[in-house]
Amino acid sequence: MASDAPMQRILLHVEASESGVTAARYAIALAKTCGSQLDALYVMNVKILEQLLHAKVFLAEEGLDMQRDLEEDGRRYLQFVERLAAAKGQPITTDLRKGIVHTEVINKAEETKASLIVLSEFEEPLSRRDSFYDESEMILWTAKCPVLIVKGETVAEQLYDAL
Repeated sequence: MASDAPMQRILLHVEASESGVTAARYAIALAKTCGSQLDALYVMNVKILEQLLHAKVFLAEEGLDMQRDLEEDGRRYLQFVERLAAAKGQPITTDLRKGIVHTEVINKAEETKASLIVLSEFEEPLSRRDSFYDESEMILWTAKCPVLIVKGETVAEQLYDAL
């Protein structure tokens, strides 16, 4: 990788969704094409857990079970992204964090001096309240580097498959 390359380091925010897998394929293809280092980050959203506990949706013990399940999901998704990258010969580092999603993504981008953050397509908000607290939008608004939102599963898969 040349030190003057425009995208030396790409940060992929891994989401547990089909659009998250699409974004991962696109980020892998982009990193491979540009000769960039690729970092993948999955954030366990502790804010949601706290809200559910506060609203008494479940007991503290159930909250711990849910937290363990979320952590296992995060590890599975990161391992899947690692396998996708390995299949194309793209080096990748992975990180699983707990916290407020947009804060952790921005912190990781700053720590790694990311040239670009890759996000999956925004989901349609289920309520007006959701539209004010969308973590992906918060990343978009607070990032200090460019942010790429991946839309279009077909294009991402074609780019990935062409490697």
